Amino acid sequence: MTLVLRGATVIDGTGAEPLTGADVAVDGERISSVGRVASRGDEVIDVSGLTVLPGLIDAHVHLGLSTNIDATLRGDVSVAEMAAAMFDNCATTLDAGFTTVRDTGGIDAGLVGVVATGKVRGPRILCAGPVLCQTGGHGHFAPKWEPSCRWQDHDVPGLVGLSLLTDGVDDMRRNAREAFRRGADFLKLCVTGGVVSKHDKISDTQFSVEEIAAAVAEANARGTYVTVHAHNNVGVRNAITAGARCVEHGSELDAATVALMVEHDVALVPTLAVMHLLVTNPGPMGIPAEIAARVHQVEDQTLRAVRLAVEAGVRVGSGSDLIGAEQDRRGLELVLKSKLLDPMTALVCATRANADILGLADLGTLETGKMADLIAIDGDPLADPELFDRPERIPLVVKNGRIVKNTGWRSA
Repeated sequence: MTLVLRGATVIDGTGAEPLTGADVAVDGERISSVGRVASRGDEVIDVSGLTVLPGLIDAHVHLGLSTNIDATLRGDVSVAEMAAAMFDNCATTLDAGFTTVRDTGGIDAGLVGVVATGKVRGPRILCAGPVLCQTGGHGHFAPKWEPSCRWQDHDVPGLVGLSLLTDGVDDMRRNAREAFRRGADFLKLCVTGGVVSKHDKISDTQFSVEEIAAAVAEANARGTYVTVHAHNNVGVRNAITAGARCVEHGSELDAATVALMVEHDVALVPTLAVMHLLVTNPGPMGIPAEIAARVHQVEDQTLRAVRLAVEAGVRVGSGSDLIGAEQDRRGLELVLKSKLLDPMTALVCATRANADILGLADLGTLETGKMADLIAIDGDPLADPELFDRPERIPLVVKNGRIVKNTGWRSA
């Protein structure tokens, strides 16, 4: 079946200038043409007045944290409620124009499978499985009174597994293999403290170079990579030395560390949206007030770090890092990055750059032969980037060549 979207303004995700009055033709799962010459198709939809873009990619999500975190860890949230919230989060994410996400810790292959088979509406999901963290490090969110041996009791096999406590090279090798057994596409390690940690500070470094290198070796053996949660420069440099390929957050990056990232072709996925929402509305995330109070300084540092990385030539992607019960603001990441950089750069970060970082050569741009993931926005997001954060202004979403959202646009 051939689907044609006719008469759109097309922004192809490469950074090129928009093409007006263009058609995008889809044959099966792939794009067959993009251009001004009208194409015939089995289904033709006149999208004049809309802007067609590649499907957006969120490179840092936590679908397994779709309920209030503290309440969930206390056991106050039923498994049924957890699953319902995760399924709803998947659908909300797709309807916001995100056709691909990378889950950086908290789910296993269970959720990935039900979405992939169409039993649950949602985006394409790449997952890390459980995060690998050290005892008492970022990712170990248990209360202080809980013995570490009880941490895995919080897992719900087939649905949620937040992290594996990992101490020493042998543990790292074993847990990396366990994460892959559970369906991980890549590995995520926490190598510094975090903003929402209960037992550490952002200035803390976690895991030795040797421990990180053991995870990298396991990932390399499977043709994939390690990304690291990291805020401070010592942790980032340790990860680069060990062979990690991507850094999440990177709020304290300095010029020397950025230069090292460029030298080793290590990517950065900054997370602006979660910082902004922790400052303005932390309640739904289930984060204590004393933790949310740390965020002001981190938010300012992150903005500086992103500018520094972009200017130096680091490959910079886009991730929202939303957590908790309200994850309906993924597009806010593009709004904030549009203000920091510019709307076109923000869009490229969330499309072509993210596809490159995630190793998805068939996605990220609207080009002949690529997978047909695309969205239509009612308006011009380059002139009004707030549209990225307005799901109701995204009437049409296509994933794998199939219309998965259509709020009233009919065949011509």
